Amino acid sequence: MKTFTCDKNMRLRDFTDAVYPQGSFAFNSLIKRGDVRVNGVRTRADIPLSAGDIVAYYTTAAEEAKPCHNTVYEDENILIADKYSGVSSEALFSALSGVAAYPVHRLDRNTCGLLVIAKNEGCQRLLVDAFRERRVEKIYLCFAKNAFRRDSAVLSAYLKKDEKSSSVKVSDSPSAGAVKIVTEYEVQKKYGDYALVKVTLHTGKTHQIRAHLAHIGCPVLGDEKYGDRALNDKYHARRQILVAKSLTFNAGGELCYLDGKSFESNFFPELPVR
Repeated sequence: MKTFTCDKNMRLRDFTDAVYPQGSFAFNSLIKRGDVRVNGVRTRADIPLSAGDIVAYYTTAAEEAKPCHNTVYEDENILIADKYSGVSSEALFSALSGVAAYPVHRLDRNTCGLLVIAKNEGCQRLLVDAFRERRVEKIYLCFAKNAFRRDSAVLSAYLKKDEKSSSVKVSDSPSAGAVKIVTEYEVQKKYGDYALVKVTLHTGKTHQIRAHLAHIGCPVLGDEKYGDRALNDKYHARRQILVAKSLTFNAGGELCYLDGKSFESNFFPELPVR
């Protein structure tokens, strides 16, 4: 049994996604079995929670053993996790029992791959600065709709958050509240109507890869927010097939011992098993 206390009003599923990866993986089964209790009462639905509610999950040994990440690198300052798709960054931070976890950046829940976590506040500040100043190179791999006019390009555009829809909008012209984004892509291999694409981020904004590729007519396969519904249905893809594949450091300062080192995710874009 795992027990967590809700700190704000939200739905049970959203809370589970944010705090308990194994519970998130097994959520439908837990609800069906009645193996979730809120303040001691069994629930069989995705009910609303209030701040202070105590939620207990009665996962099986097999469910509890399902990993949410693998450790790629760790020292006294940082941990580099290889996050599984379906795990929110917040849930991964929560799952690092025995490790002081200070977030540096985040990945979308359904994006798998490398996530850097600082182990102290000083290192967190240094790494946040390094990421913001693009002294850490981030490379992604994805499957995307094969409608590319060129096999490689460095794209510039403007991104604006839409808080109401929890999404972003990309345009070619600046506007109030929009920030400039720069995304580099290179088509690695074509598979008919989709392609394997390498993406290098020169800026790091919310949903940048997904929204920018969609903006040029080449959305990430499986993306249900910005994607091509017909293409997603054809390949039964319900999660964006996007991997944070590699990180290369040029952080300098106290973290100079990491400079020139590259770390790679063990995940690779794959079509869902049918």
